[in-house]
Order: sequence, then structure tokens, then C-alpha cells
Amino acid sequence: MTLPTRNTPASANGAPPRLWALLPCAGAGLRAGGAQPKQYQPLAGRPLVLHTLAAFAGVPRLAGTLVVISPQDNVLPVLADGAPWQWAACGGATRAQTVLQGLGVLLQRGAQPQDWVLVHDAARCLITPALIERLIDACLADPVGGLLAHPVADTLKLGREGRVLETTDRRDRWLAQTPQMFRIGLLQAALQAAGESVTDESSAIEAQGLSPRLVPGSSQNFKVTFPEDFQLAQAVLQARASTNRQERPDYDYP
Repeated sequence: MTLPTRNTPASANGAPPRLWALLPCAGAGLRAGGAQPKQYQPLAGRPLVLHTLAAFAGVPRLAGTLVVISPQDNVLPVLADGAPWQWAACGGATRAQTVLQGLGVLLQRGAQPQDWVLVHDAARCLITPALIERLIDACLADPVGGLLAHPVADTLKLGREGRVLETTDRRDRWLAQTPQMFRIGLLQAALQAAGESVTDESSAIEAQGLSPRLVPGSSQNFKVTFPEDFQLAQAVLQARASTNRQERPDYDYP
């Protein structure tokens, strides 16, 4: 694939590229337990996904946010009433399918192939506007794009059948996070070529021979996956709320 250039216009009329957010939200979240998908389980007084969406609402540079849900989802349409974000019920059986379908919807609704898209896990509910802005600042002039990631700090073990085979060098090892930011057209073509087995957008871009930029993220930007993750996310949100109260004592918190 030809490497995109930094000065490629977003459209035929030379308009600058815009920024869009896309949240795949079609999974069942079975490992988290509970009677409903994890993105709708309560966390600090509201459904988990609303914490995620609140962070993106705090980024003025975004032209819009699209949440891609399962066709059987009857929860998010209710939550979306009056919200500043849009949704599309076209999610697939895999993350790659869901993201690819969502990119198509963005293009149908006015986005251009040279616009940027920030794909983010709905279950990474501790993302902040500052982290999103950091990614945008680092990637907006990049010819490929990039992703938030966190350097590995722990000792890495390669295992098999519950036994250690060897200790792996942790140098230059990063934990991939989201958002992951790429041009819509580039990402669409990369996902179509990579198929459904890729687990993140960067993998599809890498398969095209390109090297996404690694942008330092945060250990707090973890993906809520297991039941104990809810407790940790709850503690982080409570700590943030306490800090906000101290910094803005006149704010009326519910």
C-alpha cells in the first residue's frame, strides 16, 4: 500500500481533514459476568459506556462520535435520546467486522476517506479528554497514524500448559491501548485486506507494511474485562470525582 502523504487533502475541494471517533460496542462482554453486556452494566451511577462517551464529548476537535452496536441492541438507542453522539446498529460478529461496518457508515454520513478516525474500545471507560488530545497532537501530522500504548513494566513469561517456558525480554514491549487513530480510507482498505482475525486496527495497518506511531498512554486506560475490573474502575472514578470537588468546590455534584 502506498504511504499516505501529510498534505493529502480530505476532499476534492481541499478541505482540511476532520476527526471522527468510532466506538465498537457490539460485543456481549461475557467475561465480565452480569446479566447484560458489560458496556451497559452500572458503574459509578451510570452505564459504563456513558463514561467513555463523556470523555469524547470533552474533545472539541472531534467532528462527531459514532457508536456501532449490534442489530439486537435495544439499550443504547434509549441512552442516545438527546445525546451529542450518533449510533448505527450494524455491528458484526467480530471487532474487525464492527469497525469496518462503522467506517462505511461514517462515509455514508459525510466523512471523507482522508479524514481521521479514532477507534476506541467502549469498555475503556477511564479514557480522558487529555489522553485523546495527546494522541491527536502526536498523529495529526503523521503520515501513518498511531495508537495510545503503555510500556511493559512487569517481567514477561512465555508459558505453555500452565508452566513457564522462558522469560521474555520486556525492552521495547508495549501494551496496545485505544484510541487508535488512522485515516478512514487507509484503515478501511487495511481491514478489508487483513480479514476478521485482527484484534486491533494497528495490526491491520502493520500488515500493510506500515509502522504506526506509539503514543504513551496511561495505566488507568485499561479495558474493563473481568468482574474485578469494575471495582478498580469504580475506585478510579471516585478518586477523580473527589479531586474535581476539591478543585471546583462550587460545582453541584449529584
